[in-house]
Amino acid sequence: MNTKRMALSAAAAGTAAGVVGLVLVALPAGASAAPPNLPAISPEALVQSVLSAKVPAMSGSVSFDADLGLPIPGLPSGDKPIRVFTDGTGKAKLLLPTGPAEKSIVEDGKDVWIWNSQDQTVTKIDGGADKKFHGGMSEGMLADPQNAAATLVSEMRKDSNVTVDGTGWVADRSVYELVLTPKPTERTLLREVRVAVDSQLRVPLQLEVFANGQSDPAVKVGFTEFAPGAQDPKLFTFTPPPGAKVTERSGNDLPKPEEAKGLIDQLQLKVVGHGWDTVLVGKVPAGVLGATPQNGGDKHGFDPMQLIKSMGTKVQGPFGSGVAIKASVGTILIAADGRVAIGAVPQQVLVEALGK
Repeated sequence: MNTKRMALSAAAAGTAAGVVGLVLVALPAGASAAPPNLPAISPEALVQSVLSAKVPAMSGSVSFDADLGLPIPGLPSGDKPIRVFTDGTGKAKLLLPTGPAEKSIVEDGKDVWIWNSQDQTVTKIDGGADKKFHGGMSEGMLADPQNAAATLVSEMRKDSNVTVDGTGWVADRSVYELVLTPKPTERTLLREVRVAVDSQLRVPLQLEVFANGQSDPAVKVGFTEFAPGAQDPKLFTFTPPPGAKVTERSGNDLPKPEEAKGLIDQLQLKVVGHGWDTVLVGKVPAGVLGATPQNGGDKHGFDPMQLIKSMGTKVQGPFGSGVAIKASVGTILIAADGRVAIGAVPQQVLVEALGK
């Protein structure tokens, strides 16, 4: 599966998962069976096998859940899994949970098709859909734990201590438990990242990210069902239904801010730092936090800044005044002038990032 293309497509379909894209975690094994007896393997050998593994033809269900200590609407629910199908050559299909309506994303090897039965719309994105991709905060990413985990391991291992912590079971598959913990020089609120690696295929089946002071994962994403094997080629073809409204897009263009479904898509975030200290810095679009009709909210009386203030605490610093919102896995700092910083780090790290 092309993670970048599918993630962009899911964002274009209005399924952005927002801040949770900062930290992807997986379902605990949950099984009471004894751990499998697997051959010993070194951490580096396991890492290398993960980075070189190919996603096989398969079908599966991916479930996501989060306990961030904050109410964030619109996140996928753990009891509504995403169905995933791949052919092992780059073609893929996602079936997204949307209640009685059907929403699907099909990558046919050339183009991406997004179908929404609720409003009878189809969006076709040509084969360049990943050339400018810079996000990953969507169900497109959450639906692909293999590539999400491999990317995470690749980017984080140089700033981490890497170990193999035994074996386990995920989706009835035997796995090695790969663990990354931040080096002492890293300033982060996270304690460790655990990646469950399929013992045969060496593809990651789940991730677990733990915050300091917590015994349970703060966010969870991973396979609840995983069945490797050839898939029906018809799964990876799409023909717009009669009467559907079809919109064509150039894959070289990211979704325009006015077409995005959430504020997170409009921030034009840039990355400051690396590893566990990574911070995303951006600016809230003009007018979103500023004056509204009669300064009392939008036409419905909704005042975004009042909501933000109710979720966080007032702070002062070199950036001026603002609001800090703290969750178990990270911090969000929103300055009065609209600048915003987000990271799995203490507040002081965000303050420093705003000055860069």
